[in-house]
Amino acid sequence: MNAKRLLSSALLLVGLLAVTACGKAEIGEECDKTGSTDECVEGGICDTLGGDTTGLQCLKICTQDSDCPATQACTGVSGSNQKACHNK
Repeated sequence: MNAKRLLSSALLLVGLLAVTACGKAEIGEECDKTGSTDECVEGGICDTLGGDTTGLQCLKICTQDSDCPATQACTGVSGSNQKACHNK
């Protein structure tokens, strides 16, 4: 009986980890392909933030500067026809 319970718990844990791992990256989280919206949550696109930061992350898609925080501007994303909030 204990072996069945242990196996059941292990399978549940593996299932939860698989579901969590397949989730899309939130705004500000790391991503892999510039211009991709597939790996980011809805309303996000993968690009470099700019400024002193390096690496790719999911950025907020925008249409104008007022969609972004005051420290950011709505500028084009390489490899796409989208704009995102990048550091000024």
